[in-house]
Amino acid sequence: MADLTQITEHMDIIGADGVYIGTVDKVEGDRIKMTKADSGSHDDHHHYLSGGLVASVDGNQVRLSATGASALLFEEESDGGALADKNPD
Repeated sequence: MADLTQITEHMDIIGADGVYIGTVDKVEGDRIKMTKADSGSHDDHHHYLSGGLVASVDGNQVRLSATGASALLFEEESDGGALADKNPD
């Protein structure tokens, strides 16, 4: 895992394949809190990514070890639950 203290607000989050994932709101503990605008159909609240997915921090980019499509499957809700486990209403 990369040093999460290097991650700052408004950095771009990029998948291992170069796909844009979202924008950093801030780091909370060992997770990246994404901006609400990058939370897809759940734009009324924030989604999170585990800091364990961070491969590197370079310039204004947080590079993940997962591809863009895979990283979206790892998004979490604020309670730590997997977004992929949620049933649509």
